[in-house]
Amino acid sequence: MTHSDAEIQFFEELAEIARTLGNAHRLILLDHIAQGERPVDRLAELSGMTVANTSQHLQQLKRTGLVQTRREGKRILYRLGKGPVVDMLTGLRGFADHNRSEILELASNGIHPPDQLEGISREELLNRLKKEAVTLLDVRPEEEFRLGHLPGAINIPIEELEQRLDDLPDGQDVIAYCRGIYCALSVEAVTALRRRGYEACRLADGFPDWVAAGLQIEKG
Repeated sequence: MTHSDAEIQFFEELAEIARTLGNAHRLILLDHIAQGERPVDRLAELSGMTVANTSQHLQQLKRTGLVQTRREGKRILYRLGKGPVVDMLTGLRGFADHNRSEILELASNGIHPPDQLEGISREELLNRLKKEAVTLLDVRPEEEFRLGHLPGAINIPIEELEQRLDDLPDGQDVIAYCRGIYCALSVEAVTALRRRGYEACRLADGFPDWVAAGLQIEKG
């Protein structure tokens, strides 16, 4: 069986995307960009690279459509490209975990109890928000919260949670969320809240997945 020229071209395009993703620094940049638009200098600071190196990696990502840009005054802001970029990154993480089963074993050995790791789905969260009064808690850094968050969420960064428990409304269950399915911030939040007697659970995925699903967000 032989492949047509069109099929070969298609697989060459897949290979080009795979080559672009085959760099840890680019994956780190995509992870930060998934939280919201950012300029080169801020992405360099977050990723621990020079601005020049960051810019080179961003250009590689842009050439394959994984990121897009827009101008705001003198700044160039980077955002995720169109299409299922978040789904692709989630799939890569899932495959990595499949090949590194010790990570999952570590996660279930009392560090992060399984019931907290699983969390609730977006569908269950939407149903609960319609039917009952719950507190939606965003435990990401304030900068990421300002870039975009779930409607009605309050922001208490994880490192401030123990000191700001009074900011949580009385008598409501708390649903915490963070950057995504492999982000531990919401797990830490649920653990701390349950220890203090709160009814708390976590959203199974995070903000980038919410955006990728086309659901409404708020900014500021």
